[in-house]
Amino acid sequence: MTLRTLAIACLLIAATALGYVALQLVRPPPPPVVAEAALPPPPPPVEKVRLLVAARALPAGTLLKDEDFAIREVLPEDAPEGALTGTNEARAEIRGALLRRFLDPGATIARGDFLRPRDRGFLAAVLKPGMRAISIGVDATTGAAGLVWPGDQVDVILTQELGEAQIHRRVVSETILSNVRVIAVDQQITQGPADGAAVGRVARTVSLEVTPEQAEKLAVARSLGRLDIAVRAVDEAPEDALARAATSVFSADVSPALARSSTAPGSRMRLIQGTERQELNFR
Repeated sequence: MTLRTLAIACLLIAATALGYVALQLVRPPPPPVVAEAALPPPPPPVEKVRLLVAARALPAGTLLKDEDFAIREVLPEDAPEGALTGTNEARAEIRGALLRRFLDPGATIARGDFLRPRDRGFLAAVLKPGMRAISIGVDATTGAAGLVWPGDQVDVILTQELGEAQIHRRVVSETILSNVRVIAVDQQITQGPADGAAVGRVARTVSLEVTPEQAEKLAVARSLGRLDIAVRAVDEAPEDALARAATSVFSADVSPALARSSTAPGSRMRLIQGTERQELNFR
C-alpha cells in the first residue's frame, strides 16, 4: 500500500469518527423514565340497611300480618332509631302484634309502635271501648271443627236438658248471643293461622268480645248446658240473626216421633192461660 492510499484511509476514518461525535452532540437526550405511581383501590360500597316498613296505610288497632310488611333499603345514617330490620326474627316478633298508631304507606315500624301478645295490656287494647273479653271451652264439635279464627263473627248456642219437663220438651236449644266477634282462639289472636303448626290443631278455648251484660249471660249459660259456636256468613244482616235468637228449639221440633208422642195415650200436657196453669192427661 502506498503512502497516499494510507493517508486517504486515515482521513476517512477520522471524518467518520468526527461525524458520529457531532451527531451525538446534536441529538437530544432521551426523556427520563418516570415510574408510574400505583393508584389506591376504590373504597368498598356502603352496605345498606334493610328496614321493615308499612306495605299500605295501617290504622291503629291493626293486628299485624306478613302482608302488612315491606322492605326498604336505606343508608345506615338514614335509619331511624329503634326501627326494625327485615330479619326473620323481627318478622316473627311483630307478627300478630297490635299497632298502636296510624302508619302511612312506607313508614318505618319502630318497637314503640306495637304491642305484642305477651305484653301487658295487649288484650285490653284489642277490645273496643266498653267491651269485655270472656272465654268458653270448646272441642272439635262445639268449636266448628277448629275452623273458627280471630276476627270471625259467631253466634253462641246453648243446649240444655230440662229434667222435669215432658220428653218432647226436655231438650231445648237457644241462641243466647248473636253476632259477637272472636278475638282469640287459645292464645292465637291474629286472623287465620300464624304458622303451619296451627293448621289442623283443635282449639280448647275461644275468647269473645261482648258487652258486660252479655258476659254475665254467658257466665250463667256455661253452668246450664253445652255451648256451641256457629260461624256467621260475612254478608248476613245482623237483624236476621236477632230474629232467630228470639226462638227456642225443643226436642219435638226436631223429632216428629217425639212430637207425636206428646199427644199419645197416657201423655200429659201443661196448659197455661195467663197466670193459670193446668195439667191435661191424655188416656
